[in-house]
Amino acid sequence: MPATTPNPLSVVKLGGSILTGPPAYQRCADWLRDRLSAEPARRLVAVVSAQLGETDALLAAAQAITPEPAPATLDLLWSTGELRSVALLTLWLQRAGVRAVGLNVHECGVVAPNGQRDAATTQVKTLRLQYWLTRYPVVVVPGFLARAPFDSLVTLGRGGSDLTAVLLAAALKADGCELIKDVPGYFSADPNRVADARPLAALTYDQALTLAAEGCDLVQTAAIEAAQRAGTKLVVRSLDDQAPHTTVSDHVALVAQTRAAAAV
Repeated sequence: MPATTPNPLSVVKLGGSILTGPPAYQRCADWLRDRLSAEPARRLVAVVSAQLGETDALLAAAQAITPEPAPATLDLLWSTGELRSVALLTLWLQRAGVRAVGLNVHECGVVAPNGQRDAATTQVKTLRLQYWLTRYPVVVVPGFLARAPFDSLVTLGRGGSDLTAVLLAAALKADGCELIKDVPGYFSADPNRVADARPLAALTYDQALTLAAEGCDLVQTAAIEAAQRAGTKLVVRSLDDQAPHTTVSDHVALVAQTRAAAAV
């Protein structure tokens, strides 16, 4: 089997902040359907998070039983949130007339060989994904999770669906890695606090990491670091195709152009 599919491929991460209930899943399915309608040859890997608030609710349920849940058991409980999202989005896609398949953590190829939440050692085995991408235009996979030794599972840290998307995009040699959020990318300041905060069209990896270190959790730090190691360009955006977005890459010239335009 070839290392990559012959079709253009995008990895699209749909975060929990936009998966707020049935209408939101339907909206995401319709958005993916429209993407395929505009470019029928493209293949899409949709990485999904748990529905908004579900990870915290599952943690609270575990802590109501025992204040310090065993990490492996908590990971098992948390995995149900992502798997539920996989199934729901797949069902909405099928209802929208899209040929889609949903995979579980043991099928999607993300592997933590030492059983640790270590982004640098997490691997992706693409054989099964390549198989499904030759048969379905949309493959839905869980973010946040990796297969660990003896077919157990481990989570990849809060915000780990960003990391899943980056790892898959790099391994599959996708020509796009889009992180869909509830805001249209990065801003010059917190738009909830600063009225004249302006959207940023581009950032370098180092600039995004600096923002993360200063408390901006828009994209998981481990995901930015993984993207930088692999040279995977990120597009941080909302579902609104008309809204601005932010490209994160090592393209310093593009960032310089953005600053010059902002100064005009």
